[in-house]
Amino acid sequence: MAKKAAVIKGDGTGPELVDAMMHVLKACNTQSELILCEAGSEQWEKHGGATYIPDETTKIMEESDACYKGPTTTIPSPDAPRSVAVSTRQKFELYANIRPIKTYDRLSPNRKLDFVCFREATEGLYAGIEFKTSDDSAIAIRKTTRKGCKRIADASFKWARDHDLKKIFAITKRNILKQTDGIFWDEIQRASKENPGIEVEEYYIDNMTQQLVKNPERFNNSVLVSTNLFMDIISECASGNVGSIGCVYSANLGDSYAMFEPAHGSAPKYKGMNKVNPTATILSGAWMVEYLGEPQIRNAIFDATDQVINEGKAVTWDIGGNASTTQMTDAIISYAKEKLRK
Repeated sequence: MAKKAAVIKGDGTGPELVDAMMHVLKACNTQSELILCEAGSEQWEKHGGATYIPDETTKIMEESDACYKGPTTTIPSPDAPRSVAVSTRQKFELYANIRPIKTYDRLSPNRKLDFVCFREATEGLYAGIEFKTSDDSAIAIRKTTRKGCKRIADASFKWARDHDLKKIFAITKRNILKQTDGIFWDEIQRASKENPGIEVEEYYIDNMTQQLVKNPERFNNSVLVSTNLFMDIISECASGNVGSIGCVYSANLGDSYAMFEPAHGSAPKYKGMNKVNPTATILSGAWMVEYLGEPQIRNAIFDATDQVINEGKAVTWDIGGNASTTQMTDAIISYAKEKLRK
C-alpha cells in the first residue's frame, strides 16, 4: 500500500519551491501519495486562530506516514503563534533534527566537508517557556530532561554506527551551564560506553563556532550533536561553508513519524520571482521518499543534483549561475530520470 505524506506549501517562496519538489518526485514516478495542505503565517493572517497550523492540516498530518514542510515565516511578535516547525516537532516528538553538511566540488574547490549535525529538537530554549518579571525584565527557561538528552544521544550514535563514522563531537557550555549541559553530557557518556569504537570529544559552543570558520575539515566523517539552540547555531554556521543555505536540507525524525524541510527560511522578498535555489527543498523531498520506502528515487535525485551543481550550467544566482528555479529543477529532473532508467 502506498505511503502518504502531508505537504505544507508554506509562505513566501515556499509554494513555488514545493511545486518544484513535487514536480521532481512525480517525474521520478514516486508511488507515495503527496497531499498538499496549508500552514504558516500567511494563512494565519487571513484566518487567525491559536496556531499557524489549521485543524484540517493537522488531521492530514495525523493520517499520514510523514510530512513535508515548505519554508514558513514565523512572525517575531509575542502575540504570534509558535512556529510550524517547533509545533510539529513537539506534537509528534520529532526529537532529532538532522542536517548533513557536504560541499560540492564546484562551489568549494578548496574545501571538502562531509559531516552531519544532530540537534535535539523538542526542548531547550525552544520549549518556549518564558515570562515577564516586570515591564523591564523577562526570563526564558532552558528545559533539559534526561529523556530528551538520551534520545538525541542514542540517535547520533546510531547514525555513526549505521554510516561507519568513528567520531562524535558533543557541543556544550558545561563550564557555565553545569546542570542542564551536565545532564546532556551524562547521556553522551552513557551512549559512548554502550557504543565502543566511537570516539567522543567535547567542544564548548563558543570555540566550536571559531573552529567551523577556521578549520571545519577537522569534523569530517563525524557526527556533531548538541542541544536545541546550540546546534541550531552550529548547523547554520556550518551551512555557510557549503556555498549557500539554499543547498542545506534536513529531516526531523521521531520513533514513528518524520518531517522533512529545507533548512532555510521563506525569503518573502523573492516571492514569485522564480529565482530561488530549489536544491534544499528538492533534496529534503528526496530524503522523505526514501523514508517512505523509495531509496532508488532518493539516490537518483541526489546524484542528479550533484551533477547539475558541479556542471554549473543550470544553477541559480546564489551559486554562481543565472538559471531560474524552474530551469534548475528541469535540469535535475532530466538527469534523475536518466539515472532511474539505468
